[in-house]
Amino acid sequence: MAEDVFQKLADLQREIEGAQPETAEALEAFRIKYLGSKGLLKEVFRWIKDVPPEKKRDFGKQANALKQAAQAHYEALKSRIEAGRERETGLKGDLSAPGPPIPLGARHPLAIVTNRIIHIFTKLGFAIAEDREIEDDWHNFTAMNTPENHPARDMQDTYYLRDFPEMLLRTHTSSVQARTMTRQKPPIRIIAPGRVYRNETISARAHAQFHQVEGLYVDKNVSFADLKQTLFFFAREMYGEKTRIRLRPSYFPFTEPSAEMDVSCFICDAKGCNICKYTGWVEILGCGMVDPAVLENVGIDPDEYSGFAFGMGIERQAMLLYKINDIRLFFENDARFLKQFTSAF
Repeated sequence: MAEDVFQKLADLQREIEGAQPETAEALEAFRIKYLGSKGLLKEVFRWIKDVPPEKKRDFGKQANALKQAAQAHYEALKSRIEAGRERETGLKGDLSAPGPPIPLGARHPLAIVTNRIIHIFTKLGFAIAEDREIEDDWHNFTAMNTPENHPARDMQDTYYLRDFPEMLLRTHTSSVQARTMTRQKPPIRIIAPGRVYRNETISARAHAQFHQVEGLYVDKNVSFADLKQTLFFFAREMYGEKTRIRLRPSYFPFTEPSAEMDVSCFICDAKGCNICKYTGWVEILGCGMVDPAVLENVGIDPDEYSGFAFGMGIERQAMLLYKINDIRLFFENDARFLKQFTSAF
């Protein structure tokens, strides 16, 4: 019986050595037959039960040697077949091998900054509000206390729809504030991120499309101090704990009083550089108390409620944070530019 088992082992070795598959399909059949999980070499190790105890050691050695020889024979056959295929097709390498991993991209810098701004204001309880980009004149201008003769209504600034003269591409996300106030009773606390459009000459500092985040808080007894503290919190979260702010009087049709907010330059630590034009301050947003006329326009009683609003350009924040000197880079989809940005947001 032992001699029969050793003879079967020798016969199997000659069979394997004599196998000469010529194609990839035949080679795969060879692998499955002899080296596969249910192949003949797996069966060989079950024969050991028929071997006398004193010969089990020798049988085990021969069985292992046969397995190694079969694997080496398979690798040699595989190399020969691949070499032949390379000569025929000019292709090199194993076409059945997994390809190289596809490189992953990074978030767009505008998406990074937008998410960062949203993250800061949601910690203060602001909800995200989004709405249409094709807007009507009333929500975009009239509701926000922009008179008909205001320069922002001029065709030089606004894209109107040719066949629908009362419709336009929104020039700011204040229209989202108008729509929110017309359908929701105070208290209202929202931020409105989104794309806006203005008929401007494209240059390194301006573009016909850009992105804004506007904020609105309407409730009883909302004061300018609430606005200042909210924006102070934002500035420190966005630009660092040492950031200082200052508010300068300004004019916006939908807020009164109005202000523009500067932050101490985080590039030079307010010592003066080309980013802050050597003043130590950088302008980042406009803000103010919601004009009572706006509250009346949307059906909110200005004698009972007050509110504040603010707005900032996302491109401007990104250009400051990443020291980018050309706004057009955000829209060109140049992979060399985009792959530089990574973020947790």
